[in-house]
Amino acid sequence: MTSSEKGILIVLSGPSGVGKGTVCKALRDCAPNLIYSVSATTRAPREGEVDGVNYFFKSREQFQQLIQDNQVLEWAEYVGNYYGTPRKFVEDTLNSGKDIILEIEVQGALKVKKSFPEGVFIFLLPPSMDELENRIVGRGTESQEVIRSRMSVAMDEIRMMEHYDYAIVNDHVEHACSNIQSIIVAEHCRKDKVVSKIKQWMAEVK
Repeated sequence: MTSSEKGILIVLSGPSGVGKGTVCKALRDCAPNLIYSVSATTRAPREGEVDGVNYFFKSREQFQQLIQDNQVLEWAEYVGNYYGTPRKFVEDTLNSGKDIILEIEVQGALKVKKSFPEGVFIFLLPPSMDELENRIVGRGTESQEVIRSRMSVAMDEIRMMEHYDYAIVNDHVEHACSNIQSIIVAEHCRKDKVVSKIKQWMAEVK
């Protein structure tokens, strides 16, 4: 890819517990040139999560100020917490010719699609709804009330899959990563990615 070509924005979404974070972590190992966009959130850090690495952890007041200053590309309130994507980092990365992946909730992804309709939107699915519930329960961090809420929200989110370009079942992390990499390669080969270069060649021939 030449420096004149913009990078591709990849948006990865799916219901809570489907394994978005695990897949993105694996992608960092097998696709080191893919830039990972760190989201901001008001939810409390889970065990082992690091500020600025997993998320930028903000208070509700701090996050509301970011919204007011138009410093988030998208934001959504999900199960009582704010989530959002820092705008400038995404735009600077794309303009530098590098691909960037956003791991965000469905509400946020649909907002990003309005600003970046040329983005590549991928929906990550669980092997089954029973497996999804087992994964949420297995975290050991959620109350029964929160689990029920997340499962209800998951059903609503899966119904929004029609707004995405691709759907991948996360039965095995390695398989899911391989599919995402294949999608990225295919997207770089779309004719609209090189049409301006071809027009320049044609003009030079004339």
